[in-house]
Amino acid sequence: SSKSSISEKVHPKDLEQLLSTPSWSVESLLPPKTQAPKAPKISSQQLHHLLRLSALPPPENAEEEKKMLDTLSAQLHLVGEIQQVDTTGVKPLRAIRDETAVAEEEQTITLETLKDALAKETIVGKHYKRIQRNIDKVDATNVESWDVLGSAEKKSGNYFVAESERPLE
Repeated sequence: SSKSSISEKVHPKDLEQLLSTPSWSVESLLPPKTQAPKAPKISSQQLHHLLRLSALPPPENAEEEKKMLDTLSAQLHLVGEIQQVDTTGVKPLRAIRDETAVAEEEQTITLETLKDALAKETIVGKHYKRIQRNIDKVDATNVESWDVLGSAEKKSGNYFVAESERPLE
């Protein structure tokens, strides 16, 4: 009912104008190109410690170190901006799937759910009993006739071709 009331209040032209310009961007969360006043200060010693913990090589020169410090500072600024988002009343995300009670009930595996699969099993052997599954033939004509390379921009025989630069030796 809320959707219909919104669509009745907003004229299509107004909606188009509203959606034509973004209300925010990731770039708005990043610090300015110059050192941001709120950006955390990271010392050279802290950077070297983090690199050592991450098993990454230290910077080769002062310019590379400054670039790493600026990047890390920008990333920490972004995380700080995201942490300021009001999440009051928002349940934590456990997984990227439907987490409603109906979906959980639908995804729960029970003996009733497995009844058809268990009916296809037969026990073979007297002393060492093994379960064998009776496998029905699957009609795969639609799958086998699918043109896998149909959307490939470049191909060579039965292979996709991905262009990349050759590494310097």
